[in-house]
Amino acid sequence: MNESKLSFEESLKRLDEIVRMLERGDAPLNESLKMFEEGTALIASCDKMLSEAEQKVVKLKKGADGAPIELPFEDAE
Repeated sequence: MNESKLSFEESLKRLDEIVRMLERGDAPLNESLKMFEEGTALIASCDKMLSEAEQKVVKLKKGADGAPIELPFEDAE
């Protein structure tokens, strides 16, 4: 499965599937290692998506009229 093409929600769903399969403990060792590797890649992908979302939120500032305005990320503090 290509982690970079999955949405955040799809990644979480796949992680849940992997955890359930690993918790059952009936997969061969080689397959369990592949699932573990996929899971760690999904976690990294989710972390990246969350960081990017956080950066977008940080960019939102209030304008002179009190309404939120979006600034380029370089200008956000």
